[in-house]
Amino acid sequence: MQLETLISRFQQKDEKAFEELYNMYSDSMHGVIYNIVRDHDIAEEVMQDVFIKIWHRASSYDASKGRFFTWILNISRNAAIDKTRSKAFKNSGKNLDAQFFVDILETSESLNDKTDAIGIKNFVGKLAKKCIEVIELLYFKGYTQKEASETLNMPIGTIKTRNRNCIKELRQMVLGS
Repeated sequence: MQLETLISRFQQKDEKAFEELYNMYSDSMHGVIYNIVRDHDIAEEVMQDVFIKIWHRASSYDASKGRFFTWILNISRNAAIDKTRSKAFKNSGKNLDAQFFVDILETSESLNDKTDAIGIKNFVGKLAKKCIEVIELLYFKGYTQKEASETLNMPIGTIKTRNRNCIKELRQMVLGS
């Protein structure tokens, strides 16, 4: 079947046309989405959402403005970017916080003195709670300074100053040891 006919049938809500387009483009869409979100399950979820979105917005496709493939890839890319900006996506890395690493260092029997040669347990343990909060959000969870400001309910200037001072404190601890 000609692509133009297939797209026309898709725009008329023909489920068979939807299935054929899905089979034609799902691998490419998954690849584009995966390159942004870096997780196969999330990429699959975003791809399914994109197909639902293009099904509902099929009438908005205009062949005179570009190819159908380009249209759905742009929607896929934008959806993947939106996903990475969502709070749920950022919070999905909750195990990547400072306490997680301290707990591993304190409880793991596989770690010995050589493994902890830089003394990370001591450095993290010496930081004030206010430093750990800011560093955890900015460096371990990937928050922007604005998002950290909102999460901790602090002015952005305070976040910036605290970040700078806490990193300086860590640097001095490492270099001074």
